[in-house]
Amino acid sequence: MSRAEFDARFPDRAACARYLAAKRWPDGFVCPACGVCKGWELETKPFTWECSGCHRQTSVTAGTVMHRSKLPLRTWFEAIHQLASHSNGISAEQAQAQFGIGSYKTAWLLLHKLRRAMVSPHRSLLQAMVETDETEVPLRSKHDPIKGYGIPNVGKLLIIGAVELSPDGHPRRVRLEPLRDRTGENVRGFVERVVAPDATVVSDGLASYLKLGEHRHVGKTVGSMAAHILLPWVHRVFANLKRWLTGTFHGARKQHLKRYLDEFTFRWNRRRHTRTAFDNLLGLVTRLPHASLRDFVDQRV
Repeated sequence: MSRAEFDARFPDRAACARYLAAKRWPDGFVCPACGVCKGWELETKPFTWECSGCHRQTSVTAGTVMHRSKLPLRTWFEAIHQLASHSNGISAEQAQAQFGIGSYKTAWLLLHKLRRAMVSPHRSLLQAMVETDETEVPLRSKHDPIKGYGIPNVGKLLIIGAVELSPDGHPRRVRLEPLRDRTGENVRGFVERVVAPDATVVSDGLASYLKLGEHRHVGKTVGSMAAHILLPWVHRVFANLKRWLTGTFHGARKQHLKRYLDEFTFRWNRRRHTRTAFDNLLGLVTRLPHASLRDFVDQRV
């Protein structure tokens, strides 16, 4: 969905609220408290329904990621469109300026709430042939000095990735996670979480993959050959990820690295379906409960 299409489809708060209500309750209002499928929209409270059974009043955003937010509903829709449809996403500083948000903290929280929703609880495991490898990405902490052209002079963060391949060898879906270290326990744990037991795992021959119990393992010894020659697609993913992290965020912070990996994964897996990515993310937003700033800072969500 282009920006022109978005503006025509959602010109104001009312259009956003109607679309959100239809997305949340496609068969009509359902009370989140008692489950009664009957109620009426209140005239005195915009986009709020009252249950005919328990008489609880529920706004269109109540019980969703947007619950208790003071941001305009259209700002939420703009952020969802930007994150879902644009390959570079958006940083909190850019969001603050572009969406007219009063503070950096509010913009940061908005984006992290949406990143939290980018992982579907019903997503399936990677199938068939799967390339896996590890890499390092730039680390940036709150007080690190910046030198050069906005590049943080800091350390590295270790991540692990897997790319599902089609029968003709082209990439389908991807999974990415932070990796504590390259020990067998952590590497195999990742593979077992994201790859189906009957799939074939292709790696660079790292010893940590050797004891995979439920997967067929093919180790390609790298030697003096560049790793991207033997494992081209997982390294294509890594290259795109690093370029995005450095270009948009000037590096990643350790405590929130998983959120950024989830955002990249969401867009990569929908790169051929950008017109439906907005609806996919909006649907996930309606099914996830509210989380506060403190929940994110303290890593409770």
